[in-house]
Amino acid sequence: MTTILEFITRLLSSGLGNLASYLAAHVLLCLLPAFYIAGAMTALIPKETLTRYLGRNTPKYVSYPAAAAAGFLLAVCSCTVIPLFAGIYKKGAGLGPAITFLFVAPAVNILALSYTGTVIGMDLAIARLVLSIAFGIGVGVIMALTFRKADAEHDIATDTMFAGARAMRRGALIFLLVLVVLLIVGTFQIDLLKQTYFTLELPIAGVDRFQDWLFDLVPFDPARGEEGVTAQGAVLIGMLILIGLTSWKGIENIFEGFNAWTWISTALVGLTLLIAALGVTTHEGGVTLQLTGKFLGVLLATLLLGWMLKTQLNEDETRDFLWESWRFVKQIFPLLIVGVFAVGMIRELIKPEWIEALAGSNTVFGNFIGVVFGVFMYFPTLVEVPIAQMFLRLGMHRGPLLAYLISDPELSLQSILITAAIIGRLKAWVYVGWVSLFSTLAGLIYGAWVDGASLGLVALYLAALLALLAGALWLVERRNHFKEVAVQ
Repeated sequence: MTTILEFITRLLSSGLGNLASYLAAHVLLCLLPAFYIAGAMTALIPKETLTRYLGRNTPKYVSYPAAAAAGFLLAVCSCTVIPLFAGIYKKGAGLGPAITFLFVAPAVNILALSYTGTVIGMDLAIARLVLSIAFGIGVGVIMALTFRKADAEHDIATDTMFAGARAMRRGALIFLLVLVVLLIVGTFQIDLLKQTYFTLELPIAGVDRFQDWLFDLVPFDPARGEEGVTAQGAVLIGMLILIGLTSWKGIENIFEGFNAWTWISTALVGLTLLIAALGVTTHEGGVTLQLTGKFLGVLLATLLLGWMLKTQLNEDETRDFLWESWRFVKQIFPLLIVGVFAVGMIRELIKPEWIEALAGSNTVFGNFIGVVFGVFMYFPTLVEVPIAQMFLRLGMHRGPLLAYLISDPELSLQSILITAAIIGRLKAWVYVGWVSLFSTLAGLIYGAWVDGASLGLVALYLAALLALLAGALWLVERRNHFKEVAVQ
């Protein structure tokens, strides 16, 4: 009985530790701006503007490359792309282009690609880029054809929902662009943003002991992707709780009018982002705050957004923007918490030593195991690269490793739960099936090259696979067209 209780306690501790680390380290400078960008897209962008490039009736040679390019240029991780995906889908993007965006954005994150090329090898980074874009477009087209009727109904529903939308005002467009700049400044790892320009010493006694206590309390093992919780992270978790409580008081019933809680919650978001952007070092004498380029950029963007919110957006735009952002938080954030907690518990059960036995060779089974690891061994962007390096040291073949790296941001447990809430369970599980298949194929193709197949032969494999897929999709589309003609 004692052994069982110890086992359950260890699982719960691992889940809570993973959740605390995630909230403290990753949710703020990427996810909070993403929620606001999604809310701004839904509230401020006319449907016609978005569907001009991503609509279901837009030519495929325009919509799918546009979706892939948007995903590549935004350079966001999986937790950030979900609210953006929800925003463009609700606003009227076709299911296919929206799915392509969902697939490509985290898989070809330019930060992760460059880091992957430096640590593991540029060949794997290039393979991840090329195969993710090719298969991301393929998955999107398949989903659009599979759920053709539901996609048409969704298009009609968004027409009704946003029938009164007017042209996007210049002030609203600039506001949205500044939100995107805030996301970029908060997430990009470049010298200009990482450099410390000013420092500030705070003589707060006991912070170093509090930090040591947190590391003892929350699992901290970089080799397993366990990042622990810093004193700064603990403060940020408290700020998130305050944001939730004040938003419930100030935004939940915002259509009845603005109140003091509305602006308190908005100000707390800005303050939280500033705290997250600080560089913080604890020592025996107190705390050293590093005012980095990232902090200065976030400060400037936050002040500009606050001024624009009060002066450049009208009352209806402000109300709709805050409500849509809060609605996305309520829809997505609870599922994100459940998923991250579950992954933390499951990670405790998976032994790294199993990797060599299961994924040590470039087989269908080995690549599929790489995909399974992507579901249950999710690590945030950039953390996944040293974890992938660890898998290599433990004996994972580079083919299954690519399958893992492609599937990890797409099929993490929390991503599956949230995607199902946005597009429905059936569509979500069909998406999971196709991503699993294509991730496995990507690993097999790249693994064949690693094992000695010529580049020309690998390119021929890929071209044949894409040609077969294109032919099958063309036949399906032709059959659907003839059915529609016969009905008419």
